[in-house]
Amino acid sequence: MKLRLPPKIKVLEAAAAVADGRVHLDTPEKGYAQVISSDGSRTYIVYVSEDLKEACSTDNGTVHRGYIGYPIIAVLMLRGVLPYDERVGTALAGINWRRLNEKYKRYFIVEKIIKNIASKRGVNEEIIEQFKENVYSKLKGLNIYLSTKCRS
Repeated sequence: MKLRLPPKIKVLEAAAAVADGRVHLDTPEKGYAQVISSDGSRTYIVYVSEDLKEACSTDNGTVHRGYIGYPIIAVLMLRGVLPYDERVGTALAGINWRRLNEKYKRYFIVEKIIKNIASKRGVNEEIIEQFKENVYSKLKGLNIYLSTKCRS
């Protein structure tokens, strides 16, 4: 099964994970990584094949909704496959994405909140939007299929 494109906000959540240092490439030669959730309560196992043809993650978006979850995007950023902007990541660091997503249940509301936070930290909405669209356009160019390597 081909993984679908995620909601665009997942690009920003991935950048925050990278900035927070929550992405750990345990065994890069084997393609595995671990990504810790924004509230620290969960650790996602991520696998991305070297040729970028297969990936999986134990996050809800990948497992239950069949899209490329933010942990996969974060790993692709750290590997240099997808762009990463340190200014954007730093502006989004330390945000409890899980709490916001559960509280508001609508990505457009969460995105407004995080853009407001970033703006207060000196990174305006246009920079965030440009980064998000740039990464998303690169993500569109990848054809990633769901791997079975994340099953226990």
